[in-house]
Amino acid sequence: MIYLFFATGTEEIEALATVDIIRRAGLPLSIVSITDDYEVTGAHGITVVTDALLKETDFSDADMLILPGGMPGAANFDSCPELCTTIVMHAEEGKPIAAICAAPMVLGHLGLLEGRKATCYPGFESELSGAQYTSSLVEVDGQFITGKGPAAAFEFGYRIVETLKDKETADALRAGMLWTEV
Repeated sequence: MIYLFFATGTEEIEALATVDIIRRAGLPLSIVSITDDYEVTGAHGITVVTDALLKETDFSDADMLILPGGMPGAANFDSCPELCTTIVMHAEEGKPIAAICAAPMVLGHLGLLEGRKATCYPGFESELSGAQYTSSLVEVDGQFITGKGPAAAFEFGYRIVETLKDKETADALRAGMLWTEV
């Protein structure tokens, strides 16, 4: 199972484009609220109905964890001890973690990007403790996938599909969604 987290102030396009691409690939994904409510309002006033609540979810079956960006969404992730513990445990198991926009700061603050290439939204580079900032649209280094911001949402989703399924499926989605014409 893939778990994508959603907090008050999450960047909706980064979350929902990623969810859409992953589900088109036929991969199981659950949107998890880190609040006490299933309905969570993102950074631009769009309310998302999540599938699960963090406090009620067992992540032992997690294949990947995904953190969309946006502010104050990423800051809300960063200040959620239960989520941070889940991320560290997942990382220690060597499983993939993806974060985009401001959300790579959570990984940086947890020390998970030490010695790795990473990207993030401009202005958050100093939050990527120990990482080599690349400014790429999407960066993959070991078990970590990081994305730069809203414009990277589609490629971020495709790279996740490449990681969890295969490049052929991701390329077929790119073509079918007309990404190759951009």
